[in-house]
Amino acid sequence: MYTLNCRGRLLNLSKPVIMGILNLTPDSFFSGSRVADEKQLISRAAEMISEGAEILDIGGQSTRPGSEFLSAAEEWERLAPVLEKICTAFPETIISIDTFHHEVAMRAVSAGAGMVNDISGGQLDPAMLVTVGALNVPYVCMHSRGTPQTMTGLTSYNDLVPDVTDYFIERIAACRAAGIKDIILDPGFGFAKTTKQNFDLLRQMDSFQILGFPLLLGISRKGMIWKTLNSSPDQALNGTTVLNTIGLCKGASLLRVHDVAPAREAIQLWETLNGNAY
Repeated sequence: MYTLNCRGRLLNLSKPVIMGILNLTPDSFFSGSRVADEKQLISRAAEMISEGAEILDIGGQSTRPGSEFLSAAEEWERLAPVLEKICTAFPETIISIDTFHHEVAMRAVSAGAGMVNDISGGQLDPAMLVTVGALNVPYVCMHSRGTPQTMTGLTSYNDLVPDVTDYFIERIAACRAAGIKDIILDPGFGFAKTTKQNFDLLRQMDSFQILGFPLLLGISRKGMIWKTLNSSPDQALNGTTVLNTIGLCKGASLLRVHDVAPAREAIQLWETLNGNAY
């Protein structure tokens, strides 16, 4: 059983947990996740919490392939007006900050965030790991290569799953050396991986359990779904639920999603199948 210390609040992962996605980005790949103003953001956060999200993951920068790169100052300019208000409005909910800038992570935790979600595993900002260690909050360490602007050209691996495993072993050691106590591993679906590689990764996701850390599954409405189905992100909810269910069977402890209620239902059915009440 995994337990995360989120600024004094313990998050029990004996059952899978839902992380709801809140985007303060005008160019997020899924238009339905974009929020126009503070009122809409608060409303969406409240809806996600009522539907079962225990974590809200807030990001001020899109990381889809080819997205615009924002500096730490530009990213914080988007986040600053609303982050503290979200933390104040929902004190019982864990707020995660989705950033690869250590300055943004530091300011967000000061404003009330209790977790850092970094798509780069500390590779895009050398001060990130030490900063998170000093902040003493859980850290989502994701596998990726390059940047969102270059990652589509970095999909060549010797052997995908062993290569990702080796990456995690190295990053875990770096996290520990920086003083990070609670680590969550995210295989990084869609980041420097082809559609086929994403499915190979999901098929073998349970192999990462040997590393001894909780696994986060982030496949919500991603290209591996809608490209396979010849549809669009707007039409990818059913596919997301299907793959989230497979991910639960493969050992996922956290589901990062745009749509909380379907994820909660998937967890409830999976728990019932395994003889546990949700």
